[in-house]
Amino acid sequence: MFKISENGTLIDNFEKLAKIFDGELFFDESHQHEALRVVYSTDASVYQEKPLAVAIPKTVSDLEQLIAFAQEKKTTLIPRAAGTSLAGQVVGNGIVVDISKYFNKIIEVNQAEKWVRVQPGVIRNDLNAYLHPYGLLFGPETSTSSRAMIGGMIGNNSCGLHSIVWGDTRGNLVEITALLSDGSEVVFGDLSQKQFQEKCKGDTLEAKIYQEIKTLIENPENQEAIEKGFPNKEITRRNTGYALDYLLGIAPKNGEIFRCPIGGLGALIAGSEGTLCLITEAKLKLIDLPPKEFALVNVHCSTIRESLLVNLLALKHQCFASELMDDLVLELTKGNIEQTRNRSFVVGKPAAILMVEFFADTLELLEKKTAQFIEELHRENLGFAYPILLNAECTKAWDLRKAALGILSNQKGDFQPTNLIEDCAVSPEDLPDYIDELEILLKKHQLQYSITAHAGAGELHVIPMMNLRTSEGKQLFRQVLAETAVLVKKYNGSLSGEHGDGRLRGEFLPFMMGEKNYELFKEVKHIFDPNNIFNRGKITDTPPMNEFLRVQQDQPESVISTIFDFSEQDGILRLAEKCAGSGDCRKTEITGGTMCPSYMATRQEKDTTRARANMLRHYYTTPATIGSEFLAPPSGAAVKDVLGLCLSCKGCKSECPSSVDVGKMKAEFMQHYYDQHGVPLRSKLVGNFSKLMQLASIAPWAYNLIFENEGLRKIANKMVGFHPERTMPNLAKTTLKAWNKSQDQKDISQKQVFLFCDEFTNYNDVEVGKKLISLLQRLGYQVSIPEHIESGRSYLSKGLVRKAQKIAIKNVEKLKNLITDQTPLIGIEPSAILTFRDEYLDLVPNELKASAQKIAKNTFLFEEWFAQEIDRGNIRKEQFTDEKRLIKLHGHCHQKALSSLTPSKKAMSLPQNYEVHLIPSGCCGMAGSFGYEKEHYDVSMQIGELVLFPTVRKQAEDTIIAAAGTSCRHQIKDGTGRIAFHPIEILFDALK
Repeated sequence: MFKISENGTLIDNFEKLAKIFDGELFFDESHQHEALRVVYSTDASVYQEKPLAVAIPKTVSDLEQLIAFAQEKKTTLIPRAAGTSLAGQVVGNGIVVDISKYFNKIIEVNQAEKWVRVQPGVIRNDLNAYLHPYGLLFGPETSTSSRAMIGGMIGNNSCGLHSIVWGDTRGNLVEITALLSDGSEVVFGDLSQKQFQEKCKGDTLEAKIYQEIKTLIENPENQEAIEKGFPNKEITRRNTGYALDYLLGIAPKNGEIFRCPIGGLGALIAGSEGTLCLITEAKLKLIDLPPKEFALVNVHCSTIRESLLVNLLALKHQCFASELMDDLVLELTKGNIEQTRNRSFVVGKPAAILMVEFFADTLELLEKKTAQFIEELHRENLGFAYPILLNAECTKAWDLRKAALGILSNQKGDFQPTNLIEDCAVSPEDLPDYIDELEILLKKHQLQYSITAHAGAGELHVIPMMNLRTSEGKQLFRQVLAETAVLVKKYNGSLSGEHGDGRLRGEFLPFMMGEKNYELFKEVKHIFDPNNIFNRGKITDTPPMNEFLRVQQDQPESVISTIFDFSEQDGILRLAEKCAGSGDCRKTEITGGTMCPSYMATRQEKDTTRARANMLRHYYTTPATIGSEFLAPPSGAAVKDVLGLCLSCKGCKSECPSSVDVGKMKAEFMQHYYDQHGVPLRSKLVGNFSKLMQLASIAPWAYNLIFENEGLRKIANKMVGFHPERTMPNLAKTTLKAWNKSQDQKDISQKQVFLFCDEFTNYNDVEVGKKLISLLQRLGYQVSIPEHIESGRSYLSKGLVRKAQKIAIKNVEKLKNLITDQTPLIGIEPSAILTFRDEYLDLVPNELKASAQKIAKNTFLFEEWFAQEIDRGNIRKEQFTDEKRLIKLHGHCHQKALSSLTPSKKAMSLPQNYEVHLIPSGCCGMAGSFGYEKEHYDVSMQIGELVLFPTVRKQAEDTIIAAAGTSCRHQIKDGTGRIAFHPIEILFDALK
């Protein structure tokens, strides 16, 4: 294997390759390339190994060039899609080939014959959104289906939620187009006997594959070994080794000619983990959309065993899915912002909930199915509560179940969830006894564990909490898998159901399948890939399963001094380590959500929350040797490069199942980076926004004269590093504080609220502030602006945390004796007022934490407070117009992450005939100064163009566009020419 440092030889070779490569290639020691190689050194597994290079191919020709390069240089190609592999399939010291960015085309749909042809980078859920108008669906559905790609699903033979009805990926493959290890293109599909004979002719690699696979399968000794060594055929989830047992079913008998099964040798490619070829296209079988009516019976059980007995009844009642969640996952969901909203159906404290899904064409038939199931549960005395969710309500429960791995990672301490024995499958009838024995095994080692997932298919994700930081933990890691393998073999089960062997379980294949079958696996690998260039060290000839772990063993940790308080997460390093690598941050605009806006625009792994967390983890980790490789921390410049497109939208704080708050970590990192390298002028200017606006407000007409003139604005923008096309908000003639002091304020009500006059409202959006005060006064409230200073948001956005900390302390000290549940603090700008509920809590010293928490408890967005007053009967619809209006609402990122859009919708829906629709947008793309900065302008506008801009442009002129964020309103204006209004303005104008 070549080394990067070997006299520059390999770098020179990569430079030659780069000249003929249409895509992107990262291989040298510059900080940008270094950053990419660090980002791609992990997946969702426990493994870590820095690749030689990262290739993002754009064309099939690029893939052919990579194959030729790997053959010549004797290196390996590691195919990667979403990078959610749990067994280290895409980790290794080769060239990572990321097909996710460019190989994402849906090529052809045949509605009549029910198939679709796609490239391997198409996302499963995005595909089904595309297929929905056709009335069709691709069935296999992993828990990662919002980002899992077809290529990865084929590589792992993914199964998922409804596999007991819709089957696995292998069973839904019609045809695969691929490049073999000599660069030749092949199509693996169903073949007639005559076609198969033709395939065997000649001396091409394709012909040799057919010839030698035929010989291998026809051998009686091999057939006997396969029959004896492979898992029970009744187990639908069996993904251990190469799928020779599927080929055995079509082996010749009575002199017949060998005939490939449906999908041909695609049966072998499915589950081969990229070790046999590079997939360029796949033809997939589709099914009709399921019935429109569906229900989820959530059977609450007192023990795990009881839930598994319920599972057998559920299968008897022909359910579509039967999934389990244990009490540990349920308890941990309470601490996650997003999942707390999803667990409203949970009753009491069950040891487990079995989620049983039924479909039907009519609601009546659905009710009959669920009633019959529950009646039998009562007769068998199984379960103690059976809440039923219908249709759209089911999504929240499924999201709760799918988030299990990420939620488990959000625990304190060195014992963390470990993917190890999570993929074992046995017959559902054997499941209760198997789990009983497995629990005894884990308790023997005094390990806490969680049990979730696919009970209906006989595969439960049992995840032990292990401390891999110690040598003892590293050895126990191997021992637990070894002992579990014995137990799985006892039940004739599969060590891997759908997550694959990778470098985790490959070492145990000879024991599980027998030495003879393992030799057959090696023979299959050699038949397809004689020079071992495809994903070397996966399935066969794997390195020891407890080497190259991403955490260090027996290494003293350096003490990292921070300004933010990270004690709740055991420090900034532990917070970064909480990223489970599950890729929830690889959302698209089709999937929806806020996290991560820059990734949605660029579709580059380095712009994910996962990449940023991993870079910070590497940066803050003590240098160490992993395997045979010395890993020094990446440079600060490399980390800064990966953090560059983080908009600090806070989406990760709520939408990441592990609550990995990258915005907070980015601000902390940037402060220390500035300490070493100095603060750039533009960052100083943005951070000091309030001071500059205060100075400009002496002569607001002069400021406005400059920025209302296109030529002068472009010059001014260029001077400070803003994009010339970006307009600037006007400065009001007077500040809100000055206007408020000039008003004749009478104590007209006992109902008093305090308004936090944020810096943006005080200088730029003064009219919004005026309307809030006037609105509430007319509704009978006394509005006061207490003594306080700016929020500090502009400093936080630029990583000037020390200055933000001083502001937080001053504001808490000024307000601690004033803000109570009787005298709340309300705010207009979400990013400013929500600092009291977010950053302030981690910035103030210990002696002020109780005061900060009291203020946070009684601090509200205007819309939150307004909705509460509606519920209390203090504000009534009779006070507003009954004119009919349609409102389209775009939510601010911080509002969605730390609050909710429900109060906004409720507030603006108060007038009798006001209809409010939520725009399904993520971030607007502005994010404070981000959208102004010249290097970020294009990405900012790309983010806006994903959903927000097109939706706004489609609206009729009389439709009201609403947005609470000042940046959001400005972005909508620049991107569409439409004026958006704060909900305050809309409600003020609606007053009678």
